[in-house]
Amino acid sequence: MKLHSVRTYKSAEPLKRNDQLAWKIAAVAADNAPIANDVVEMIGNRLIDNAAVAMASLNRPPVVNARTQALAHPYQPGATVFGMTSFPNRRVSPEWAAWANGVAVRELDYHDTFLAADYSHPGDNIPPVLAVAQHCARTGADLIRGIAAGYEIQVDLVKGICLHEHKIDHIAHLGPSAAAGIGAALALPIETIYQAIQQALHTTTTTRQSRKGEISSWKAYAPAFAGKMAVEAVDRAMRGEGAPSPIYEGEDGFVAWLLGGPGAEYQVPLPAPGEAKRAILETYTKEHSAEYQSQALIDLARRMGPKIGDLSKVRKIVIHTSHHTHYVIGTGANDPQKMDPNASRETLDHSIMYIFAVALQDGGWHHEKSYAPERARRPDTVALWHKISTIEGAEWTKRYHSTDPAVKAFGGHVVVTLDDGRVVEDEIAVADAHPLGAKPWRRPDYIAKFRMLAAGVVSVPEQERFLSAVDRLPLLASGQLAELNVAAASDLAAPKAPGLFESGEPNAATKL
Repeated sequence: MKLHSVRTYKSAEPLKRNDQLAWKIAAVAADNAPIANDVVEMIGNRLIDNAAVAMASLNRPPVVNARTQALAHPYQPGATVFGMTSFPNRRVSPEWAAWANGVAVRELDYHDTFLAADYSHPGDNIPPVLAVAQHCARTGADLIRGIAAGYEIQVDLVKGICLHEHKIDHIAHLGPSAAAGIGAALALPIETIYQAIQQALHTTTTTRQSRKGEISSWKAYAPAFAGKMAVEAVDRAMRGEGAPSPIYEGEDGFVAWLLGGPGAEYQVPLPAPGEAKRAILETYTKEHSAEYQSQALIDLARRMGPKIGDLSKVRKIVIHTSHHTHYVIGTGANDPQKMDPNASRETLDHSIMYIFAVALQDGGWHHEKSYAPERARRPDTVALWHKISTIEGAEWTKRYHSTDPAVKAFGGHVVVTLDDGRVVEDEIAVADAHPLGAKPWRRPDYIAKFRMLAAGVVSVPEQERFLSAVDRLPLLASGQLAELNVAAASDLAAPKAPGLFESGEPNAATKL
């Protein structure tokens, strides 16, 4: 890996294209370095993981609406939409497939994550890359190359550039990485990928209000929007259109006005020419359907529950954790909504106080039951929930930002004080499913998650067909990538209200 310095340049100060970050990212995407077997294996795992969480969310309103919008844009050859059959007459334009599938994957906040200087869900790269690869009749090997590149760029940007300290949402790294992944899958020239990356960054820079206060369904739509914009950016660039340049380093560019300012300098690591893209192996998925910083603490809660005993006797619980956990999903956020029994699912997902209380009481976490309104309003849960607070611990923040995988941690130290003065305390560094956790996940774990979430939604033969296609991923020929779609076993939910985009076919979103 090579570190690349990124800073602002005045318009009168020359900056050659091959010295610009967008060009360097494009060069990595265009570099056809061999893909290692363990990377191919993990790409298959993440295809299974994405399909699993998408199947569980098919009838949730944001997914229903996104699917209905997509189905109003039929196109040939086009791309497939999760839940629908992959027959040619059910194909849609690839940017709309990226949109619908991106929302389905993201809705439950239940797929993979990478956290460093900033945070991300690198699996969000897969829907746009897969949609374009299907539309363009690429092979399994092409798809592998594209996904590996998307993950690489996403992880490297997250390592080098912190967005959240400037209240910029993390999809600002996803637009460029998805554009790079699409460019890699299509084997486009560096110049084309370079322009697409710049356009994608320019159109996907948004504020973090989407994850603050009353969090709405836009949290699920935001990554899908970035994927859709990346597809459109690649299309424009392929037609010879340009983009704002230099997008990162310009005098009125990304660094100068949206990040640290003209005096800031960032160090972004990128693979050297010919170096393998292995960043996907640094990412980690979720065993539980909740914000990643809660994963380890859910595991800790189910471990501590029996030690505490009668939870009605708890006087207070203090979670000592990282700056990120404290200020984003903890009491440091100063969001009253995080303590509100009537809060939205998206808000509860970003309240470690609520999550820890429920995990203590239930001995685990469920992607639907744990968020149910009646669950959040249960009096004993509300009482326990409101006894929980967070504190930033310097050591936990230091470990959170560590570049050493053996040191990096996303957990915390929990101190429970009981009414009789007794204290129960324990700590955890990483989630059980983490590569360095108590039970690191392998292919059988991803398959088990898929079967659990697809049960009652996808027929067993269809589950087997999809898993077989993933096993054959490197061998899938041109035109066979539709096999990576998963069809539901019965009609799906219809939208509750019409919008601007309707297919003209009654209940089109429900018909397979």
